[in-house]
Amino acid sequence: MNGLRLGRKVALPPAIRAGLERIFGDAGAAIAQVAIIEHSLFARLHLAAVATTRRRRIFLSGSAEDFFGDPALMLHEYCHVLLQWEPGALTTPRYLRECLRHGYWNNPYEVEARTFAQRHLSRLRQLLSSGNEAGAP
Repeated sequence: MNGLRLGRKVALPPAIRAGLERIFGDAGAAIAQVAIIEHSLFARLHLAAVATTRRRRIFLSGSAEDFFGDPALMLHEYCHVLLQWEPGALTTPRYLRECLRHGYWNNPYEVEARTFAQRHLSRLRQLLSSGNEAGAP
């Protein structure tokens, strides 16, 4: 059973949390409720996925450290959770239906998350950089 890792919940570093809260505005209040699960079996079962989400959950196939080092991926996954799952727009049946209709890449939920991440990436990098210069972890 040593090879089977179900995952481990990891805390979001305060500097990253503050940056994400600024980016997400009102929706950012829910960031504290989002669990990050690293080395998740659930994520690894999603074939080549680096991460997958559900309501108030981000499941990572790899380490949280890698996730925290990738601002574009963080924005993408938090977009799924905070802007799609939380308000109820995203559900598993809806996601699967859109994948069948448009494929993964053109799935409207994925398009929205990629667009959101690209739109806010430079701002998050700036916030994280200024937070680190101020002595934040």
